[in-house]
Amino acid sequence: MRKFLIIYLLALTVLPSISMAQLDNVHQRSTKYEAPKDPKVLEKLDEWQDLKFGVLIHWGLYAVPGIIESWELCSEDWLNRPDSMTYQQYKDWYWGLKEEFNPVNFNPEQWATAAKNAGMKYVIFTTKHHDGFNMFDTKQTDYKITNGPFGDNPRSDVAKYVFDAFRKQDMMIGAYFSKPDWHSQYFWWDKYATPNRNVNYDIRKHPERWQKFQDFTYNQIEELMTGYGDIDILWLDGGWVRPKETVNEEVLSWGAPIPDWDQKIDMPKIAKMARKNQPGILMVDRTVHGPYENYQTPERTIPEEQLQNPWESNIPLRNNWGYVPNDQAKSINKMIHSLVEIVAKGGSFVLGIGPKPDGTLRDEDIELMAVMGKWLDANGDAIYNTRITENYQDGNTFFTKGKEGELYALVNLEEGKEIPTTISWTGNIPAKGSKMTFLSSGGSRVRYKVSGDKVTVTLPSSFVKNNPNYATLAFEFKAE
Repeated sequence: MRKFLIIYLLALTVLPSISMAQLDNVHQRSTKYEAPKDPKVLEKLDEWQDLKFGVLIHWGLYAVPGIIESWELCSEDWLNRPDSMTYQQYKDWYWGLKEEFNPVNFNPEQWATAAKNAGMKYVIFTTKHHDGFNMFDTKQTDYKITNGPFGDNPRSDVAKYVFDAFRKQDMMIGAYFSKPDWHSQYFWWDKYATPNRNVNYDIRKHPERWQKFQDFTYNQIEELMTGYGDIDILWLDGGWVRPKETVNEEVLSWGAPIPDWDQKIDMPKIAKMARKNQPGILMVDRTVHGPYENYQTPERTIPEEQLQNPWESNIPLRNNWGYVPNDQAKSINKMIHSLVEIVAKGGSFVLGIGPKPDGTLRDEDIELMAVMGKWLDANGDAIYNTRITENYQDGNTFFTKGKEGELYALVNLEEGKEIPTTISWTGNIPAKGSKMTFLSSGGSRVRYKVSGDKVTVTLPSSFVKNNPNYATLAFEFKAE
């Protein structure tokens, strides 16, 4: 196994990165939305919409060699495995990473503290990705973190300790779970080849095998719903595993191969069980519109227009979701600008972080998160607990509305340029004679003037001098 690891890592030095190709294989958001009817779910959804900013943690076998998460197991033309390995050799090597994964420095408290310091309010943790490796102590398979070199560690049931650490920081808890499972013989049957991401046999001809996969999936989710404390969100990935009747031209346009048969996992049964054990839990069956997609999840993108229904944009801090060495991080300005635009358009922002194979975060990631938290300490009133307003954008200025009717203007400044001494926007005029406070400067009052439908704000000279590279300025006022 170590031999194949060395071969693979050497191959990475000569192969172009495949991670950019992944951009063509992301989950697009569904364009239909069905609001939940359960009062407890509606209450939880409203609470979640107040939070605005969370963290999505991808951590699994793929962290060991530092590669794109799970996907190289799949034979699709956007992927590029090393030429030195046959497909079966690659699979054997990947499955065998289970014996290499020993995160002796596993530190979920570090993760949770970093997220808290970043101003994040909820977490979504990968209990199982598409490769089928379980980051919790499932009883349905031995392919799990508790059955390997880390198994004797008192914290080997990783998901339990991750959830506990984030609960102690008063975070809402989300369990990511992959509907496809490429390690399961009930999904990828060794009798046949595995040409793409879908189940590799005709389930119409083998209904008993698919029923075993449905039971396997149900039992695993039941374990999460009954043995890991309070769970607020069940975040189901792998939207190509879906009922045939939900496949339409929009779905086909995403580019994911879709078979001619149903890939139902019996969501009504799963949801009933989940809500019996976790009343009000949000079900997020990604891209499968209907009663089990309580909010939509555009991936790596921000919708062009404001949306009226609940949604969440999931974007990684770096190019990849999981840990990949030397992966370039996005700038602080880019992340703050994204948060502002997402919130003004009615969404929430979940930022993807990938812990290292030893179980800790990169120092640089912690530092970047802390800087974002510092910005939110000053400007969070314009982000948290807000809702959309009709006139939500004027160029690089975005607007949000507080629950008491207060209006916020958030001005995204061009990266690399110094702050101007005055800021202007059109529309959203302050009420006559009302004061305007400058959140970015501790809530101090600022001078402004109105000319027609144009507002011009004069910034304090001391702030301009001391904050030459500020990302986004925030102002609060009462609107006309």
